[in-house]
Amino acid sequence: MGLMPLVKRVVLDVLKPHQPNVLEFASAIADKHSGCRVMVTVIEVDEKTETTVVGIESDDIPYAAIVDTIMSLGASVHSIDEVEVSSEPQSV
Repeated sequence: MGLMPLVKRVVLDVLKPHQPNVLEFASAIADKHSGCRVMVTVIEVDEKTETTVVGIESDDIPYAAIVDTIMSLGASVHSIDEVEVSSEPQSV
């Protein structure tokens, strides 16, 4: 039996437009990916954008799908600033 790494927590540096606002932005990510807990902190506000730190926690975060959702909201991921991965036994 092998181990399957599960992404439990990820913190992303995300540049987003003012709309959707952070509440709508976090809710859209959480709604699209059930079981994910989403925290958004605004770090800086410019004329057209907001620099945010997006924290996501779950039993198994679908990272690529999360990035697709963020991009569909008009935002871009600048970096992965923190990650927590756990090895779980893989069921055969």
